[in-house]
Amino acid sequence: MAVKVTIVGSGNVGATCANVLATREVASEIVLLDIKEGISEGKAMDIMQTATLAEFGCCVHGVTNDYAATANSNVVVITSGIPRKPGMTREELIGVNAGIVKNVVENILKYSPDAILIIVSNPMDAMCHLAAKTSGLPRNKVLGLGGALDSSRFKYYLSRALGANSKDVEATVIGGHGDTTMVPLTSLATCKGVAVSKFLTKEKLDEVVVDTKVGGATLTKLLGTSAWYAPGAAAASMVESIVRNQKRIIPCAVMLEGEYGESDLTIGVPVVLGESGCEKIVDFPISNEEKIAFKASADATRKVNQIMIDSKMI
Repeated sequence: MAVKVTIVGSGNVGATCANVLATREVASEIVLLDIKEGISEGKAMDIMQTATLAEFGCCVHGVTNDYAATANSNVVVITSGIPRKPGMTREELIGVNAGIVKNVVENILKYSPDAILIIVSNPMDAMCHLAAKTSGLPRNKVLGLGGALDSSRFKYYLSRALGANSKDVEATVIGGHGDTTMVPLTSLATCKGVAVSKFLTKEKLDEVVVDTKVGGATLTKLLGTSAWYAPGAAAASMVESIVRNQKRIIPCAVMLEGEYGESDLTIGVPVVLGESGCEKIVDFPISNEEKIAFKASADATRKVNQIMIDSKMI
């Protein structure tokens, strides 16, 4: 079956996502869309010129602000908005990015009313909540990137601390996609099925948690802008699980309706991703300390959402 994926925003994250999807041949057609003249067309052409080198057969093409070209997309990844600069929090982007994301969602749904949306734009949890509230889509079709990326960073720092291959590490981050709101689940982290607490001291685990939480800020400081390889690949992994119906458990933001003790809130939790999007929210047996941290994360996320409510964005 032909699969069409649209990526709105052809910056570093969007282009990386397209490149990963193309090389893994996840979709038969990938559309890159941007408001900046020529950027999507150029990046799509650049990716396609690697087709014989990377040996893939899907079609990638770019358009400038032409939403008609996105018609009948199965999955749409929204990366639009301004990226973080050094010293900025994700929350500081809300005023500008909320208007951008709302406009993008409206235009996408004109041509692809049945699409599954993956929100990457920051502040991600708030932008995902905005999309969920204003799109009219069922909650299984509006998802946010955060946990997939943060969990990958958590595994990276754990593998370094353990001196282990990252493929042998299993670890999850839930909660908000923010430096102070994410909740790395150390109680469930394992290396080849063995709890990492058997190998690492509490002090070392605490250090890994801190490194994970500021993982994005660390890269922003080094790069001068937001990271793109890991975020793009994380978004692509979500798309792949959906279009190939892999039913992988991937932590991502979704509207909660009582799960984890929260309702009317979009925040990161473990989700089974399949052909209908969020097919199930998985109730992980987290520790009491992690439950408290998740509640604090939920409260902080609600405060950011309240900014949009007060400003009548939703």
